[in-house]
Amino acid sequence: MFFWFIGTAIVTVGVVFRDPRFDYRLLIVGSVLPIGDGLFGGARALHSVTVSVGLLAVLMLATTGRRPIRKMLLGLPIGMILHLVFDGAWNNTEVFWWPFFGTSFD
Repeated sequence: MFFWFIGTAIVTVGVVFRDPRFDYRLLIVGSVLPIGDGLFGGARALHSVTVSVGLLAVLMLATTGRRPIRKMLLGLPIGMILHLVFDGAWNNTEVFWWPFFGTSFD
């Protein structure tokens, strides 16, 4: 399971960005981070597009004017978004669009 998300994230970012200096470490962490929801009984907030996009927005605002650290940290939300893509997370509307379709996780 880990290798599926890690491999697909690395290949996707490599093909799309084609940047030899891209830091893949945080991409790998971001791509497996939503698996941590399993500790709480299944897909939860980390499988929500709201959390991934929110993290991306916070990161972009917090690193304004600091390009080197921004470039390094962008791997985390990109990895989380790619996890959602390769997990097919949109199949569970209540979790994917949390909290817009309710705040409980059944």
